[in-house]
Amino acid sequence: MRNCFEAEGYRVSEAASGDDLFTLVQSTHIDLITLDLTLGMESGLEIARKLRAELEIPIIMVTGKGDLIDRVVGLELGADDYIAKPFHLREMLARVRTVLRRTQGARRASVTPLSESEARFRFDEWELNLTKRDLRAPDGTPCHLTTAEFDLLAVFIKRPGHVLSREAIMDQLKGHDWAANDRAIDSQISRLRKRLGGDAESLIKTIRGVGYSFSVKVSKIST
Repeated sequence: MRNCFEAEGYRVSEAASGDDLFTLVQSTHIDLITLDLTLGMESGLEIARKLRAELEIPIIMVTGKGDLIDRVVGLELGADDYIAKPFHLREMLARVRTVLRRTQGARRASVTPLSESEARFRFDEWELNLTKRDLRAPDGTPCHLTTAEFDLLAVFIKRPGHVLSREAIMDQLKGHDWAANDRAIDSQISRLRKRLGGDAESLIKTIRGVGYSFSVKVSKIST
């Protein structure tokens, strides 16, 4: 794979473990990660979960397993694509190019604190300021959210269009005491929808059997 991509002009870095990978992404600009789910003593899915909790680097999962569940879980965690071994190198190259075009190398800047200008977003005529924890309705009036409701909205704002499982949402909501087998997330989403009013179910869509998706366009507000 390295030879193939370098021959096409890509710069390739390698990591032999999860720790090596996290060291690499903190010290090197990475546009995309190909992540093998079968890593001996480590779980590729767990590494993907940790990556998604911190960064927005596109991930293509590489798996030799025929189990559909692993692929579904990986996609729920936020992987952008998957490819099953054995695969042709040209197919991997094509998938990488497709994901890079789609994501444009987007990554979440969670390592560096957001400035006020970087933390302001607009969606469906609503305005959200993550730094000031301020949400404004389309008419400019403030919408008061609980801490849990605001944090939940922030999760969706940072990942518009992605289908997030309940477990993935829980992972993002660090510091909240969620039980993995209950419906606390469902209740919070129901309350958040009521706060947003109108046709809020078109904003936060239920993907039956999978999770939820923030389905409207989100744009940053520049000052």
